[in-house]
Amino acid sequence: MLGTRITNARILTMDPARPTARELGIWQGRIVGLDEEIAGLSARHTVDLDGAVVLPGFVDPHVHLTWTGLKAAAPSVAPCRRADDVLRVVAQAVADSPEGAWLDFGGYDQRTLDRPLTAADLDTVSAGRRVYLGHLSGHACLVNSAVLRGLPPQEGIRPDGFLAEGAMGAALRTRPPHSLAELAGAIGRAALTCRAEGVTACAEAGVGGRLFGRTPVEAAAYQLAHESGRLPLRVRLMVAADALHPVTAAPEDTTGRALDLGLRTGFGGGRLSLGALKVFTDGGMMARTAALTAPYRDGSGTSGELQDSPEALAETIVAGHLAGWQLAVHAIGDRAVDVALDALEAAQRLAPRPTARHRVEHAGLVRPDQLPRLAALGVTVVVQPSFLRHYGDDYATVLGADRADWLYGGRSFLDHGIPLAGSSDRPVADGAPLRAVQFMVERTSLSGRSIGPAEALTVEQALRAYTLDAARACHWETETGSLTPGKRADLVVLADDPRRVDPSKIGDIEVLRTYVDGDDRL
Repeated sequence: MLGTRITNARILTMDPARPTARELGIWQGRIVGLDEEIAGLSARHTVDLDGAVVLPGFVDPHVHLTWTGLKAAAPSVAPCRRADDVLRVVAQAVADSPEGAWLDFGGYDQRTLDRPLTAADLDTVSAGRRVYLGHLSGHACLVNSAVLRGLPPQEGIRPDGFLAEGAMGAALRTRPPHSLAELAGAIGRAALTCRAEGVTACAEAGVGGRLFGRTPVEAAAYQLAHESGRLPLRVRLMVAADALHPVTAAPEDTTGRALDLGLRTGFGGGRLSLGALKVFTDGGMMARTAALTAPYRDGSGTSGELQDSPEALAETIVAGHLAGWQLAVHAIGDRAVDVALDALEAAQRLAPRPTARHRVEHAGLVRPDQLPRLAALGVTVVVQPSFLRHYGDDYATVLGADRADWLYGGRSFLDHGIPLAGSSDRPVADGAPLRAVQFMVERTSLSGRSIGPAEALTVEQALRAYTLDAARACHWETETGSLTPGKRADLVVLADDPRRVDPSKIGDIEVLRTYVDGDDRL
């Protein structure tokens, strides 16, 4: 007997051995068969989908659920286009807050305002409160003098209050800590949004880090969310590299740095497990801290920055490889990609581990000469196509016509045999997978500007990047990513077939139901 029979559906399995089906059987949370394999079997529940389309549940291998949930609960200055309007939003929140409070705001972006704000501007409306405006990119912030006074002297602390990368991390560490209950609630809210958009599995991109971490016990917040029934999808936790500490182990174990108990990629299962080790090599394009080999063309003369020296970054990457971790190396600019490639090549020479499936996160600007090196290493690139849609006009302008076509590639990766996974980096950009699939196919910005049209994917390729190849990036391909007997019954029901509608309409397709372990209840 089946637990559930899904019938009268247009099933796109993403399994090359059997691409389509009309019926699917589920038993105890797993797919047991398709069409003739389940013919004649009775079922406790039959779901007639009346011709709706079924796909494997979307996998988003790079998100920030905690940040997403916290940001959604905080006031935002994103709609503002004038500096004075931002100050009015801050002043209103100050008026409604107790004396001495710390006030968080989301959505600050100096590029869209009539003038950049400064700490002195914030001081005029903050009434002694500590004010923190998180930059849209997640790689910078603007703070007032009350926050600046509490920071230890270090590189990057600017008197105007605009802090990037490590200086931003220093400001975050002075914030009163969030409670575990508050964090678990934020995770739950963000996870529900993901699931409503058809996401059944995701990877939280860096818990425990000093740079972006909301708390050193963020993993405990995930555990609380899971135990309290607020985790309606499966999550792999990437661990920030600076959460590891030196340990003493047998020389042959090559584990010089580790989490307590030596935990690493693969620990856990079901809804919550450990994933890759997250290593930051550079910053972000919006904050102009992504590390480039040639300057940004915005008149600043800057080429971005590395998070540390190439030697120190290589040491961290090699140590993580030797300790048995899958590595997720954040590298947006082409200079950072060079650093990541050099270090990954050194790690594999020292201790070959072809099954590691290391990843390069973002790969925002990859030169053509870097493609063969990525292919030779067998790394997966995890890109964010929605960045092109929302920020492509800015990125293409500050990089110039000779580099714009290399932004967030697609076809060139596949042509070189480089595994490609799509992701959102939620909440930095729109997290809906169907809209990202559309952008992978169209490669146009909000203004209609075409960016790297030769990098466009077919709809089938884009769907694979959000299903089977995204699952593979997380070492999940034996469990999810295709509708194959034996795998978990993680699937999404759509009102139309993304392959059959006009590409400009893919993002508008309605998500009717999302099943995790064969259950569409929340």
